[in-house]
Amino acid sequence: MENFRKVRSEEAPVGGGAEEGGPDSGLFGDLAPGAVHMRVKEGSKIRNLLAFASARMAQPATRAIVFSGCGRATTKTVTCAEILKRRLAGLHQVTRLRYRSVREVWQSLPPAPTLAQKPGEPVASLSVLKNVPSLAILLSKDVLDPRQLGYQPPNPHPGPSSQPPAPACKRSLGEPKAGEGSAKRAHTEPGAAEENRTS
Repeated sequence: MENFRKVRSEEAPVGGGAEEGGPDSGLFGDLAPGAVHMRVKEGSKIRNLLAFASARMAQPATRAIVFSGCGRATTKTVTCAEILKRRLAGLHQVTRLRYRSVREVWQSLPPAPTLAQKPGEPVASLSVLKNVPSLAILLSKDVLDPRQLGYQPPNPHPGPSSQPPAPACKRSLGEPKAGEGSAKRAHTEPGAAEENRTS
């Protein structure tokens, strides 16, 4: 493919059915209309996605959020959902996995001009159909049906990362560690005691 360049990439039509309502409408049929849809892309910044998602989930009116991504963005989709689950305890999760057909159109690069080539000749193009994995993760504050495929209940034992870290106290090099202060200060060096008496 070194003599070709990608012109465009588009989702290939799969046929009618649940796909017509939107990219994730068929995946979660009982989804509330006020749910937030987060499309995670390959170039998305996790901190930006999580800042927006955390702010929206902090609102009492928002009951659910869906993270969806395909191709190389699937790992970033999982990362966003896992971090949000640790930040907001008690979220129920349903995960859906499927494959999407993506059509890529490639055009040949123009060769160096030669005498045999006539101007205005059509450029050769190539169409490639790929099946890429697509992942959608629903996180809900409301209880979901535990019998549905891909359900994960909230974590009953929050891990150490779910609690905010304790503030660390900085100390300079000359200060003693906590608990050592009074014991070390009471012991003075013999030379220092003589200097104090003579001065």
